[in-house]
Amino acid sequence: MAGPLADDFGREVTGVRISLTDRCNFDCVYCHNEGLGDTRGPMEPSDDEMSADDVVRFLEVVEGYGVDSVKFTGGEPMLRQDLEEIVERTPDSMEVSLTTNGTFLPGRAEDLKAAGLDRVNVSQDALDPDDFAEVTKSGAYERVLEGVKAAVDAGLDPVKLNMVVFTHTAGYVEEMVEHVADNEGLQLQLIQYMPELTGKPEWNVDIGRVHDWLAEKADRVERREMHDRKRYFVGEDGDDDTDGMVEIVDPVENEDFCANCGRVRVTHEGYLKGCLNRNDDLRSMGEMTREEIAETFEAVVANRVPYYGEYLIENDDGEYEINEEYLGTPSVAD
Repeated sequence: MAGPLADDFGREVTGVRISLTDRCNFDCVYCHNEGLGDTRGPMEPSDDEMSADDVVRFLEVVEGYGVDSVKFTGGEPMLRQDLEEIVERTPDSMEVSLTTNGTFLPGRAEDLKAAGLDRVNVSQDALDPDDFAEVTKSGAYERVLEGVKAAVDAGLDPVKLNMVVFTHTAGYVEEMVEHVADNEGLQLQLIQYMPELTGKPEWNVDIGRVHDWLAEKADRVERREMHDRKRYFVGEDGDDDTDGMVEIVDPVENEDFCANCGRVRVTHEGYLKGCLNRNDDLRSMGEMTREEIAETFEAVVANRVPYYGEYLIENDDGEYEINEEYLGTPSVAD
């Protein structure tokens, strides 16, 4: 096995994030569908979704390039009835995680664990059913709680709760932090709202204030290599040094975040995507032969560019604008 591929900025790609479908049973107001925008179609499977064989073939190829982790996402990836098969067939060398809204975890969490799933992230933006329904446009609050419990009981702990922080949810952060500190097997991932992908800048909040508040509340603070993320440990009792962890994902106008990114994304249609914020760098893997996968993966990694600090640079007014070096870059999605 070769070592990880690195782009021209020295960033090694050691992880991939694969969207298995753009279908979803929620309609969250902040959703950007892995940076593709509102592409959701009917709830029935479509012919453009990668097959299980395609997904596994891709993973087998990139394993040879030193990729050691995969996260399956959507839409809602658990709408794929072959998810357990895909997880089971994922190369043993890879850590396997899943991002889900949790509604399908009851009854399937144990099978996913047995298939080889290591971790799960569950989207939960509020602890009140009405607040939850307002953000997700779903009445599935109780089902999500059941899903979180099923994941913990199946040994997929610590379960990381994903919470997007914007004007609708900022007031819920404190109780969510207390919730994960008080409940064994839970962690919290606070995700900065990304107005550049959703088009509603008025929903943005100052994530720095959340950092400052957590810094005062935390027993200890660590930095994670991936994206240079900060982790805050709250309510530690000495029994488990992972419970009560709060992590902030804050990519907006964050050059350090982009400079430490080591992931490539795969769309449900089989396109490689070097950056969440861009769609002009999409590359098709064609018929997804091993040769085409390898060639496309190498090209995508070679052409990865940090979004903030390179693709976007600050002007004299302190505002970000596109670097002229990348103006007129042709789309490679065809």
